[in-house]
Amino acid sequence: MKEILRITIKLTITCLVAAFVMGSVFAFTYNAKKHNEHLNERQTMLGLIGYGRHNDAPSDLKLHTIYRYIIEDRGRLFLGYLVPVRKEREESHELLLVTVEGEFVKRLEAPIDPESAIEAAARDKVLKRLLEAPKTFSYSDSTIIATVGSGRSAYLLPGRFPGFKTFIKVMLALDPAFNIVGLEIMEHEEDPGLGAEITKEYFKNQFVGKPFERLKTLGVVKEPLPDEFRKALEREKWTGASISPEDVDRINKKYRDHDIYALTGATISSKSVTTGVGNMVKKFSYRVQALDRVITAQKVPVTF
Repeated sequence: MKEILRITIKLTITCLVAAFVMGSVFAFTYNAKKHNEHLNERQTMLGLIGYGRHNDAPSDLKLHTIYRYIIEDRGRLFLGYLVPVRKEREESHELLLVTVEGEFVKRLEAPIDPESAIEAAARDKVLKRLLEAPKTFSYSDSTIIATVGSGRSAYLLPGRFPGFKTFIKVMLALDPAFNIVGLEIMEHEEDPGLGAEITKEYFKNQFVGKPFERLKTLGVVKEPLPDEFRKALEREKWTGASISPEDVDRINKKYRDHDIYALTGATISSKSVTTGVGNMVKKFSYRVQALDRVITAQKVPVTF
């Protein structure tokens, strides 16, 4: 009996030690993984707005994140924008409550710094203190505003929409006038060799330079992609004398207002991206202009 008890105790201690070690490793690797994800996402965003190995970002470039929430109060829906603000040389946040039509309701101080706000759990903790029952909230999306000096230089929109199989996750970059300056496909499960070609430069770069007004009616055409246009779209192949920067600019302008050339054998995937991108831009332009009106009227000291 004593031997069984001794073995049981040893096994229990061994399991506890193993659980502690495994838990510690998970915590360490999880934090490292999240850190790497944030770094990779930042590099993607910088690349979309023209900065990288051959073009360093200016020292005064800053990225400001706005978090949007859906808030319900006794059956009524509101939008909650957690916006970064500067007060007495310190950066914090305010929660701006507006109606779905964009009318101002209330502003609340949200004591959380930009670095802590990256984590959803930290934001949720603050919002739970600010929004008393029966109010409930759910995270909707985020927007990153890039500024250089005192002016906005770009908007970066993480988003997702239905594809042929599941959802397609993207990162979209717009200039201050809502024209597209970059598109990256972050995740997808489209068919290899068909819909998966949405990640190729010759497809996603067709969206670059599309004006905001054109996006409202942008469609897909089942026509062969012109050779000259494909050459201009495949930026990684701009080497040597294959094509000059002047020719690239001329060709892109020529096709700027054209519909998107569908991928061969993957029209549905092509339409999914085209429709998804167009809807993202149209919805965002409406919301950010409504938010800007509230910020201006309420004199909110935003960092952007």
